[in-house]
Amino acid sequence: MSIDWDAQAAEFDDEPDHGLRDPRVRAAWARRLKDWLPAAPGHVLDLGCGTGSLSLLAAERGHRVTGVDLSPRMLDRARAKLTGYEAELLTGDAAAPPVGDRRFDTVLVRHVLWALPDPAGALRHWRELLRPRGRLVLVEGVWGTLTPVGVPADRLAALLAPLAADLRVEDLSGDPELWGRTVDDERYAVIAQV
Repeated sequence: MSIDWDAQAAEFDDEPDHGLRDPRVRAAWARRLKDWLPAAPGHVLDLGCGTGSLSLLAAERGHRVTGVDLSPRMLDRARAKLTGYEAELLTGDAAAPPVGDRRFDTVLVRHVLWALPDPAGALRHWRELLRPRGRLVLVEGVWGTLTPVGVPADRLAALLAPLAADLRVEDLSGDPELWGRTVDDERYAVIAQV
């Protein structure tokens, strides 16, 4: 699947759950990240960070953020949001981020896994990027009715089971504040401790 993310950068934040411009939507994501990310400030790797909305929420909680995205135009928007925060933004592939031998406390990925050609391989690599007792925070779903795209929660949990000491799946479909509207497709988060 080939999507021109640079072409979408200018309008990407118009979606309520992308730009987090609505204070209620932003607060809903901030509450979720408070629960998902470590309480103590740490190093967060935000893969497929897009325009940096979740990176910004993590940075506001005191985390040091490294964001990776394929789209230079998305990263330009992320840089503007993250001005003044301890953040590094890198152009690169979320499946093989250009972070060398660095390790992170959390790998945060929202709506990316579905677009990768080898989700299982990406998950194995992301696990290797974590420090001991680190966690993967993956927000995914299955969207559309005629030609649905995405990764069902049970499939993602099965792929993660051999890689994690503990994992939980949280249904996000029933929380319209996260999306700025009611949704009827499958949306969820998996939080996996390694």
